[in-house]
Amino acid sequence: MKVQELTSPPRASTVVKDCVKACLRSTYQFLFENCYELYNTEFQVDRNEAKRDAEDTGPRLDDLEFWHKLIALITSVIEEDKNSYGPVLNQFPQELNIGQLSASTIWGLFATDMKYALEEHEAHRLCKSSTYLNCHFRVKWLYKTYVTDVPPYKGQIPEYPAWFEAFVMQWLNENDDVSLEFLHGAYARDKKDGFRKNTEHSNFSSSVVDVFTQLTQCFEVLQKLECQNPAIWNRYMKRFAKTVVKVLMAYADLLKNDFHNHLKDERTACVLMNNIQQTRIQLEKTYQSMGGQQLEEDAASILNQLQSTLNGVLDQLAHKFAESISPKVDNSVKKMGKLLQDVKGGGQGQAISKSEVAAAADGILGPLMDLLDGSLSMYAENCDKSVLKRLLKQLWRIVMKCLKTTTDLPQSMSKKKALKNFDAKNVAESAKKVEDMTSFLMKGMTAKADVKNVMNVVSDISKEGEKSLTPKQCAVLENALEVIKQYFHAGGNGLKMSYVNKSEELKSLQHALSLYTQTTDALIKNFVSSQTHQDSSSTTEGSVGEVSVQVDLYTHPGTGEHKVTVKVVAANDLKTPKTQTFKPYVEVNLIGPHLSDKKRKFATKNKNANWSPKYNETFHFIIGNEEQMTAYELHIGVKDYCFGRDDRLIGVSVMQLKDIMDQGSCACWLSLGRRIQMDETGWTILRILSQRTTDEVAKEFVKLKSEVRSDEPLQH
Repeated sequence: MKVQELTSPPRASTVVKDCVKACLRSTYQFLFENCYELYNTEFQVDRNEAKRDAEDTGPRLDDLEFWHKLIALITSVIEEDKNSYGPVLNQFPQELNIGQLSASTIWGLFATDMKYALEEHEAHRLCKSSTYLNCHFRVKWLYKTYVTDVPPYKGQIPEYPAWFEAFVMQWLNENDDVSLEFLHGAYARDKKDGFRKNTEHSNFSSSVVDVFTQLTQCFEVLQKLECQNPAIWNRYMKRFAKTVVKVLMAYADLLKNDFHNHLKDERTACVLMNNIQQTRIQLEKTYQSMGGQQLEEDAASILNQLQSTLNGVLDQLAHKFAESISPKVDNSVKKMGKLLQDVKGGGQGQAISKSEVAAAADGILGPLMDLLDGSLSMYAENCDKSVLKRLLKQLWRIVMKCLKTTTDLPQSMSKKKALKNFDAKNVAESAKKVEDMTSFLMKGMTAKADVKNVMNVVSDISKEGEKSLTPKQCAVLENALEVIKQYFHAGGNGLKMSYVNKSEELKSLQHALSLYTQTTDALIKNFVSSQTHQDSSSTTEGSVGEVSVQVDLYTHPGTGEHKVTVKVVAANDLKTPKTQTFKPYVEVNLIGPHLSDKKRKFATKNKNANWSPKYNETFHFIIGNEEQMTAYELHIGVKDYCFGRDDRLIGVSVMQLKDIMDQGSCACWLSLGRRIQMDETGWTILRILSQRTTDEVAKEFVKLKSEVRSDEPLQH
């Protein structure tokens, strides 16, 4: 009646709504203040529990039971309002829905109290994280059941996830330790069982399954929270991603550190590699479950980096495994090399039958194929496809490396042939790799060996044709290489042919083989073009003096023939002992193709006991028109004339004509080094030419390029 007396009375529905709200506020207040008593009465709990609850009058910091009971009471009230009062107060169906109004009003009051209570709990943390998670689930259920579709909350991001964020993070932190402890237990059990395959059709063992079962359970808990706040969910995913990284890296480290203990059992080693690959597969599934492409960059980058790291771990394991079987491969390839050396015929000028080459290739491949057939069959049966590809790549690398070492590079050196004061075992070890030859020579120098001429070293490598390959043997090896390539390709089921053909190991072997079949001129031309840092020893080992030269280049306009004029002006600061018998002179050699019938060497007069002598002598080299001058170089050495024995090298330098082609002439001081520096190609060419004992150009070239100054204290 009082409402009707107002000058502008509100609508009846508004009045009823305000009354309902006031009633709901009073009801909630009553529920809150008498929560335990009402709960015990409403739900008829056990008398002993009711007696204990009688002592409680409100929320506590050491448990969340109050809030669970309050939610139960709230649920009861909302259901009663919806089912009992809703049908009665239905006069304003468009403006008043008792069930919805009850839910939204009570939720608003509950949310305020719950938020403040959890803020206080966050400060003290007296409950377990799992207790807060259970409360989170209960609050989520309340909101989802009664509030999510009610105005004004409909379509809005709920605020309750923010109340629990700190506690969910706490649970995730604690879960790290739980997961790691579980991981170590799972790995220990798996190891005790001998890393048996998890199922008949799988190639991995149980530990990787157990690890992801634990991680999946953790993720499912987060999923069941149904967090509708994108920012908070992204933070959960970033934190969970860190858990995944911590657990999987710990698993990878465990396996990696234990891997060497299982290399002798190849099947077990394959299972362990499969475990890492299965970890990568399961990680990708976890990534997709977490959102995949929609995952925030922070979390995604963590998981992508982990995937990359695990890929690296798998590569490391495959490499270790391959290295463990390398001796077996090496032994088979050595047998193959011996069979190759037994292939006769096909010398210079002799015809080589293709069928004969193919038959010989099949014959020498026996030892290697026997090993590969057994090993690869076992790998194919026990390895994941990705692991198998990695093993094939590693095995391919080792086979190519062993082939090159066994059939191309020196393996041993007779003690009788070794240089004076050199230990034969050290020589053999140093000579295994061509790129180690420089260090091998340097060790010899520091041992004060009488290194009169390093040609001894080069020629001893393959003395009496021990390691020399005939054209037929080269053809047989090339044919065998094609068979090996097809074997590893396996009709498309193995390595891609593009990978095989582009592999550095194959290119290196093919390059070395190609050198065997080249003429002396072609090899020398190859040497000049590839050895562009022959002077580097003067920088790395120190200069032993310098020589002044003037070089002029001339090409006849009619015939195209080239002429190189070299004026040796002087030498300076020659570092050698001060003795009256010192008689230095300069020797100039032209190096390049098509010079067998040309004058290739000139020498100045020697100067008595002069360490900075002046010469001013000019020499002319005539070159044909078959090649450009870029294919030639000047090899300039300063030597000490010795009566009755070989002249002693003081220092050497190289000037490549391509470096002065543009200006046509050059006057400069050249720094003298103790020896010429060469890379793998240079040493291989030198070794091949050293086998051509009837070729004067080859013998002369090898002598020049392998000559090294003997070691004695330098005078500064």
